[in-house]
Amino acid sequence: MKINAHFLKEIYLKIYICFILVIVTNYMKGQTINVGGSNWTVSVPAITEAGTNYAGTYESATNLYTLSGTLPGSFLNLLTSGAARISVHHTPTTWNSNLHLYTKRSGGTTNISGLCLGCTATINGGTTYVEIPQAVATAFFTINFSGILGLGNSVTFSGINGQVQISGVSVTIPATTYGTQIVFTIGPN
Repeated sequence: MKINAHFLKEIYLKIYICFILVIVTNYMKGQTINVGGSNWTVSVPAITEAGTNYAGTYESATNLYTLSGTLPGSFLNLLTSGAARISVHHTPTTWNSNLHLYTKRSGGTTNISGLCLGCTATINGGTTYVEIPQAVATAFFTINFSGILGLGNSVTFSGINGQVQISGVSVTIPATTYGTQIVFTIGPN
């Protein structure tokens, strides 16, 4: 039985690519982002006189949600820019395209565990309102890391308080209940 050399190269290449994907996937596991908080209900007063009894823009409490999580050393090793990016988008259940959501953060701490030489981790950006797009994630803030990793490293972040703003409320938007879910993702910057 003859084996076509070209066919054999394709098989080896596919096996090699699958092997690389398995390794990368194993290194990418473990980073987490936890979201705590509650739902936010915006109460818009009945509009009885145009322009005098509604704000059009509403803000939640400064600590509507809190973010925390862990970046394991295997993930930190893959960060070519030395930063992990927290991104945000929203997935509406019922929505009007004239309504716009924004979010910003305040506070937050980082902690490095394990053996690490000259390591620092800082939270940067996101302290002014960033528009939350629908479906496509946009950068919210970064967690920057530098240093020489040793054994058992990870960076934990916590106490990142978030605030949400909605704008575009007007008499031209039908009066009904609108709802959406804010989604946070974490990955390399």
